[in-house]
Amino acid sequence: MNRLEYFDKSQIKKYVKPRHGETKLGQDLELLENIKDLENLHQDYVILGLPEDIGVRANHGKAGTSKTWAAFLESFLNIQNNRFNSAENLLILGHLNFEDLLNQADELDPNHNDYHVFLSDLVEQIDEHVCEVVKQILSFDKTPIVIGGGHNNAFGIIKACSETEGQPINVLNIDAHTDLRHCKHRHSGNGFSYAIQKEFLNKYYIFGLHKNYTPEYIFEYIDQKNQIDYCCFDQLLHLNQLEKLSKLKAGCNFLMNEFGLEIDCDSIQNFNSSAKTPSGFSIDEMRNMIKMLKNNPLKYIHICEAIPSSTTGKALSYFVSDLIREQ
Repeated sequence: MNRLEYFDKSQIKKYVKPRHGETKLGQDLELLENIKDLENLHQDYVILGLPEDIGVRANHGKAGTSKTWAAFLESFLNIQNNRFNSAENLLILGHLNFEDLLNQADELDPNHNDYHVFLSDLVEQIDEHVCEVVKQILSFDKTPIVIGGGHNNAFGIIKACSETEGQPINVLNIDAHTDLRHCKHRHSGNGFSYAIQKEFLNKYYIFGLHKNYTPEYIFEYIDQKNQIDYCCFDQLLHLNQLEKLSKLKAGCNFLMNEFGLEIDCDSIQNFNSSAKTPSGFSIDEMRNMIKMLKNNPLKYIHICEAIPSSTTGKALSYFVSDLIREQ
């Protein structure tokens, strides 16, 4: 089943709010009719939406990440196209339509003993579709920016990068959690443990890990793995912004060379997400981290776990515009 729905003129008409004398970013985007068109286009960044929350539900998390893609488009397409923001180096490919899988998830009985196992079967289907489309984006030497859905989608993205390169890749994850839970069934909390098990992931660094929400068995697992390291958020509390960026730079040095960038919105203070936290990075701190990290050769960028609120779309728009902005 072809789940890719292309971003087209009807989407622009749906989301963009024209204003006399102004040009919104969505009004200046080049549109695709087929993913193969990427071969002849110069843009470096390709945005893909994953509107699903099945992986989050399979991990006992709060549903709602399936609606983040629409919230992002509503805000991002309406930022000003000016000397600082340009669609020149950007394409919005579209999104993967998981409506049938979401309907199947809704029909499951949450009280059934195997409820979360049933959800994991759907997550595995999502994995394959995510991997397939991301591999196609990578085949045209483009950098995917993946928005929306749960952190389960990291597995499909990492698998796509690894299979494209023929070797395991390295990943930096800004997150309150490791997502290294047991590989019993697929969900948003074990994308990286599955990626390690399948030999798609080599070096893995977690920045901003919360001591209160990391099981001891995971700390013991990390102790045994030379290719995994972390910096706890608790270690950063007394530091100023420059000192925090220095700690983040140390994480980049641990990974070396190219790596994938994961941004889990659970790590942001009071951000509406599947595991909202009162203690975390500020949005401005996250923006500064993104501005520093974009100077590294990034294989992909994945922003996940956000749930729509009055400011979610605007926050994600800041993150993406910071990534693609040259100045």
